[in-house]
Amino acid sequence: MGNSESIADGLTAIPAKETYVWYRKFMMEYPSGLQTLHEFKTLLGLQGLNQKANQHIDQVYNTFDTNKDGFIDFLEFIAAINLVVRGKMEQKLKWYFKLYDADGNGSIDKKELLNIFMSVQALNGQQTLSPEEFTNLVFHKIDINRDGELTLEEFINGTEKDQDLLEIVSKSFDFSNVLKVICNGKQPDTGGGFLQNI
Repeated sequence: MGNSESIADGLTAIPAKETYVWYRKFMMEYPSGLQTLHEFKTLLGLQGLNQKANQHIDQVYNTFDTNKDGFIDFLEFIAAINLVVRGKMEQKLKWYFKLYDADGNGSIDKKELLNIFMSVQALNGQQTLSPEEFTNLVFHKIDINRDGELTLEEFINGTEKDQDLLEIVSKSFDFSNVLKVICNGKQPDTGGGFLQNI
């Protein structure tokens, strides 16, 4: 099968050797095999955040906790890294949609988008657009039926068709810095690991 194999949604699996190295490191850090929200924030050096930034980190953690048990296990951890590093744009947009859809009703309203962008701004510092400008721009460009809610299809199609909007969304919700923190001193030494380009 070579160094990688195809998995669901077109992602390429992390090679077995790298997965094993990551597993050993994960288990050394989290002997229970589970990472808590507090440990996630500690790992990323995200203590003492304001309420908006904390909400964003909580939401990120909760989207990675796919089985909703309140912990990130190794499979969830490696799947999250795989998505961020190797995922195609459509998979990343699906994940962004899930992150923005705070109430989980299958659509994003203006309040949800405004809140998540304010949280990101609190965490990352000043952006080019204010949260209100960003929210209005997104809805103006991609809310096709003008109902004040974005469906997954509207979000993906609209964002993929508009390069400027795609760039804003990608930069505003770029998790490469988070991955750098995770990988700092923790990158497996497997000769050209999957995080080499970060």
